[in-house]
Amino acid sequence: MYRIPNPRAIINRKVLITELDEQGRWGPDTPRGRANALQIFKAALYRGVGEIRGRFEAELMSGAEVVQANAFLVDQLVRCIYDFAENRVYLNSGPGEGCMSVAATGGYGRGELAPFSDIDVMFLLDARQTTRLEQIVEYVLYMLWDSGLQVGHATRTVEDCVRLSKGDLTIRTSLLEARWLWGDEALFSTFERRFRSEVVVGSAASFVQQKLAERDARHERMGDSRYVLEPHIKEGKGGLRDLQTLFWIAKYLYQVKDVGDLVERGVFTSGDVHHFRRCENFLWTVRCHLHYVACRPEERLTFNFQEVIANHLHYADRPGVRGVERFMKHYYRVTKTVGDLTRVLCAVLEDQHRKSRMKFRLPSLSRALFRRPRAGLRLDGDRLTLESAGALVRDPILMLRLFHEAQRLGLDIHPQALRLVQQNLRLVDARLRADPDANQLFVEMLTQGDPEQTLKRLADAGVFSRFIPDFGRVVSQMQYDMYHVYTVDEHTIRAIGILARIERGELKDQHPAAANALAEIRSRRALYLAVMLHDIAKGRGGDHSEVGAEIALNLTPRLGLDDWEAETVSWLVRHHLLM
Repeated sequence: MYRIPNPRAIINRKVLITELDEQGRWGPDTPRGRANALQIFKAALYRGVGEIRGRFEAELMSGAEVVQANAFLVDQLVRCIYDFAENRVYLNSGPGEGCMSVAATGGYGRGELAPFSDIDVMFLLDARQTTRLEQIVEYVLYMLWDSGLQVGHATRTVEDCVRLSKGDLTIRTSLLEARWLWGDEALFSTFERRFRSEVVVGSAASFVQQKLAERDARHERMGDSRYVLEPHIKEGKGGLRDLQTLFWIAKYLYQVKDVGDLVERGVFTSGDVHHFRRCENFLWTVRCHLHYVACRPEERLTFNFQEVIANHLHYADRPGVRGVERFMKHYYRVTKTVGDLTRVLCAVLEDQHRKSRMKFRLPSLSRALFRRPRAGLRLDGDRLTLESAGALVRDPILMLRLFHEAQRLGLDIHPQALRLVQQNLRLVDARLRADPDANQLFVEMLTQGDPEQTLKRLADAGVFSRFIPDFGRVVSQMQYDMYHVYTVDEHTIRAIGILARIERGELKDQHPAAANALAEIRSRRALYLAVMLHDIAKGRGGDHSEVGAEIALNLTPRLGLDDWEAETVSWLVRHHLLM
């Protein structure tokens, strides 16, 4: 499991046992003996933590390696404390003694432990529970607590595990990642076998649906955007918890122990696995830096930490862009890739289980009034998809028509179609950008229906940036001021959404003057394009209003606006700060 160079420099169990033996004259069950043992365990933990941090700060370890090394350190410590308790402190009383297994659960069970994070341990007992086993459990826990670790624990029988897992999704998820640490391995194998046969089998559809619903609720709590300026690296959209959710689902369905095993199962390609591991390592590296800089289990990547971590990761300033902005742009692109992987998994699961009664899918954002889509597109249930994998190559304008039709018909888009779009983004080239029909489709999506949802889809798929390259330059662009909560691209799309809501009369009470004025304007598309372009030149240096006005003059004729509309858009962008 571990891929750690020179692990004995982190903790050496043989040396630890020798140290314990040398203080044995005090008697392990005496107050002095317990105090001496605690000092030995505590010093071993302190040395190991320092060794891991030193390697990380010397750039000899990545974040993914740090969390594995931390798990290894605690594993060895738990094993040593357990052996000492069982063989030196509470000796076996004879025949009839029950057996016990110690297991790591949750993230620690997965073999990942961030600096300053809690550890979760389960003491698995057979039916013959004795006072001696209870004393060993108590001894192990107090030694871990007194050594400075935050420990969550449970003492259960195999029967308890099965019963509780059936009724509690959190417990079931934690036990899904249970890993044998020490003690009776046969007892742990019994637990694994019964957990698989009595809990997992037959409950896959329910588990997937509940985990996706749990993820959506978490996103809602965190702001439902991966582009907040101070993201939550663990629980936020596109963060570590989303990657873990992907793996929980895969492990539940396919009984895999490593994400690489999903290639053989036809779930991920080798490229998907590469993206998964790259994202995971980046997020773990950032999280480890965050914990070490804060000296506590901090998960919010706030402004005061961003610049420090950017410096640690060597994001240097460049003309027109600060190093911290480059770092955060990388962060947001990683979280977007996590979202892409989620869609890939859901698409594959649905395809693989199409013939069964189980249905795996992302929750639909809308329901169709089943109308026939345009040529090259078809309905798959109540979602829009492409007629074939080669449809985009034969007719690249489908790259835009897919989203236009989804907006027109009020349909969700099948995740497999989105994957095909992402795989063929090269088709959004200069020829397509110059196509009048393609530009008309884009302007209609911007000005009709629910433009915010449609533009988010276009942005997530990468089409928005390819079709409007100037927009691509502000994707994930930070805004370090008191007026903004989101990156430039997210702020722009949300502003368009607010404009649409004002026009629909949904915000008339909050913005009565604007609602009344909208009924009298000469060109709606000029207004919508001005909102889309008002921050388009952020991060280029100079006055972004002046630069943005020039961009508007050059872009709007391509989008089909007349001279008056182009001048108006440019004027609005130039003076948007005044307004």
